[in-house]
Amino acid sequence: MLNITTPYSYKQFKRKTVNGKRLYENPYGDPVPSVTTILSKTKDMTHLNAWKKRVGEKKAQEIVTEAANVGTVMHEMLEAWSLNKEYTGKNLLQAKMMAETVIKNVEPDISEVWGSEVNLCYPQLYAGTTDLVGIYKGNPTIMDFKQTNKPKKREWIDDYFMQAAAYGMAHNEIFETKIQHAAIFMCSRDCNWQLWEVGPEEFKQWEEKWAKRVEEFYNLS
Repeated sequence: MLNITTPYSYKQFKRKTVNGKRLYENPYGDPVPSVTTILSKTKDMTHLNAWKKRVGEKKAQEIVTEAANVGTVMHEMLEAWSLNKEYTGKNLLQAKMMAETVIKNVEPDISEVWGSEVNLCYPQLYAGTTDLVGIYKGNPTIMDFKQTNKPKKREWIDDYFMQAAAYGMAHNEIFETKIQHAAIFMCSRDCNWQLWEVGPEEFKQWEEKWAKRVEEFYNLS
């Protein structure tokens, strides 16, 4: 059983799509774009487009859709676990094995859960939802669950680090916290476990990179 505490009053945001942009309505001002929208709109798509061309549009969509289905179920299972609840949704064996791999590797190091599927907003700029916030290895940490078809190299997942930095900045702004740690819990389809951690010095670097992406997004708009 995880130790669930409630030091902060997290609010639920409503989502809507306007002109292809995923926006969050929030208590802190006008609707703002999601973190994932900002990242996708400012992302270099060269490698992704080359992959789609190589495997074909139809096959690429099949791979993406199937992976998304497994990832969704894995996340739902992990959300139930993080709230000390029994999972009662769709049962996919592969997703179950992946979720169990994540739990086995991270549960001993999570001493507090502050919130699961937490909506966070940096007023007037962006909002998003992080999988988990709490105390991990003794530090206040933004935690995200990721599934992948194949194991990844650290240099391939810059967006994941910027995403975590974005959530940390939003949490710090609204709740006056000092989160400077992030942890990405990643499991591949064959249950290969990968842990990506970010400490204070690197966290600041990702905050700066994220700020540049936000500026780029609004310049595009």
